[in-house]
Amino acid sequence: MEIISLKNLHKIYNPDKVPVHAVQGIDLSFKKGEFSAIVGPSGSGKSTLLNLLGGLDKPSEGTVEIAGTRINDLSDNELIEFRLQNIGFVFQAYNLIPVLTAKENVEFIMLLQNQPKQVRDQRTLSLLESVGLGDKLNSRPTELSGGQQQRVAVARALASKPQFVLADEPTANLDSKSAKILLDIMQDLNEKEGMTFIFSTHDSRVVQRAKRVINLVDGKIESDIYK
Repeated sequence: MEIISLKNLHKIYNPDKVPVHAVQGIDLSFKKGEFSAIVGPSGSGKSTLLNLLGGLDKPSEGTVEIAGTRINDLSDNELIEFRLQNIGFVFQAYNLIPVLTAKENVEFIMLLQNQPKQVRDQRTLSLLESVGLGDKLNSRPTELSGGQQQRVAVARALASKPQFVLADEPTANLDSKSAKILLDIMQDLNEKEGMTFIFSTHDSRVVQRAKRVINLVDGKIESDIYK
């Protein structure tokens, strides 16, 4: 089942001064259950494409359709609500709230969704156990290693039961052991629960695991290979 469709997608920064064509005429779709990596050299448009996929940026031209909704037609408030209900994010910098515990970080999105306390408690515990952190519920980010913080970020991304998870360089700040643990967890979630992951990455460890590799050069798709 196709959950993402991009058509004639363009993103131009500084159009009235010195235009930068970050993404140029991309047509692309993703199906439920994909484990895909978007790769390419610095400046190739990887992060821009991921931001367009996640509704964090709006295209200069073309459409982004997710689960039947054209998100570039949504108002800012509608887009915030759509992201909250449909898209999980994992960032290179973890982006955990430092004053909150691991449990509170994971359940924060469910609070925004007005989920009842019993649902929040059960899902938070289940998610943190699934990423191997069931014993770190009350630990704050400063009490966790980088790898553990990123695993909390993955649990948080899954808390809203999103259509898919966008992961922007999720292993960039991790040592080999932590990166392996994180990738094992995400691959397991993909294979056992059908969770869809789309990565933007330079990391060969991620590319080796990916079932599909999309290579960008100068904002265009140079190759799109299913393994």
